[in-house]
Amino acid sequence: MPERKDTRLIVTVDLLIDGDREGFMRLMTQNAAASLRDEPGCYQFDICVDSADTSKLFLYEVYDDDAAFAAHLASPHYRAFDAQTAGMISRKDVRRFWLTAG
Repeated sequence: MPERKDTRLIVTVDLLIDGDREGFMRLMTQNAAASLRDEPGCYQFDICVDSADTSKLFLYEVYDDDAAFAAHLASPHYRAFDAQTAGMISRKDVRRFWLTAG
C-alpha cells in the first residue's frame, strides 16, 4: 500500500511474554520512552496490560507514516530492545492501520 500523507499510521502489537515479565516491562517502558523522546515521527506509544493475564500485552503506536515507522525499527534503542527481549516473547502479532478522519 502506498504511503498516505493525509493520515497517520497506527501500529498495534499483541504480545505474549514468556519468562522475566518484570525485566521485559522495564525494557519495554524504556523503549516506549525513547521512541517518544527521540523519534520526531512517533506521536503515541501506549503499553497496555491484559487485566486477566499480565503476560499478555497490547501496544498502540501512532506514527506519521511508513517512513517514521521504518525509522523506529532501525533506531538504536529499538534494535537493542529487540535483541534483549527476543527470548522473552512467545507470540508477537503486528498489525498496521491508517487513521482517517471520518
